[in-house]
Amino acid sequence: MPLARPATARNRSPVPPQPLEGVRRAAQRIRWDRVGRVGLLVTLGIVICLYIQPALSIYHAWRAEHQQATTVHQLLRSNAYLRGQVKSLNRTSTIVTEARALGMVRSGEKAYVVVGLPR
Repeated sequence: MPLARPATARNRSPVPPQPLEGVRRAAQRIRWDRVGRVGLLVTLGIVICLYIQPALSIYHAWRAEHQQATTVHQLLRSNAYLRGQVKSLNRTSTIVTEARALGMVRSGEKAYVVVGLPR
C-alpha cells in the first residue's frame, strides 16, 4: 500500500465558489437580448407616438371634407329650387295670378267688391 502523501498546493483541488458569489456574478451579467428587446419596444412606442398627431390631422380633415360636401349638396338643391321659382315667377300667367290675389286689376277693368258672403 502506498504511503499517504502530504497535501501540497499542487495537489489541492480548486475551492468551489461559494453560493453567494455565483449569485452576484449572475446578477452582474447583462442580458443583452432583453436590453435589445426593451430598446426595440421603446423605439416602437416613440414611432407610434409620432404617428398619432398626423393620423388625427388626417381624420379631422376627412371629417371636415365630408361636412363641406354635405353642405354643398344642400346648397345645390336649394339653388335648383330657387331657379325653378324664378322661372315660375317670370311667367306672365303667374304674375297675373299673384297680382289678382293681392287685389290688383288691369287698367281699363272695373273692380267689384262683393260683401256679405259667408266664409
